[in-house]
Amino acid sequence: MTGNMRIYYDEDGDYLEIFIGGPKPNYGEEITSGVTVFKDEKTDEIIGVGIINFRKKSKDLKDIELKLPFKIVSAS
Repeated sequence: MTGNMRIYYDEDGDYLEIFIGGPKPNYGEEITSGVTVFKDEKTDEIIGVGIINFRKKSKDLKDIELKLPFKIVSAS
């Protein structure tokens, strides 16, 4: 997975969404309560993650550590 990281946070809905790369057709699979991974429809590669109740799950927004279900590879 390569590309720019796109992050969207809806404060009212307490929903965080992180995608890598440009928009493409995808589908979501809930991997645990309130956490969805998004996969590329053609390759099944994980391209993003969505977290409902993010603020509650992170507890302290100054020190955020999430175990994401994918690895980000730098193309430097």
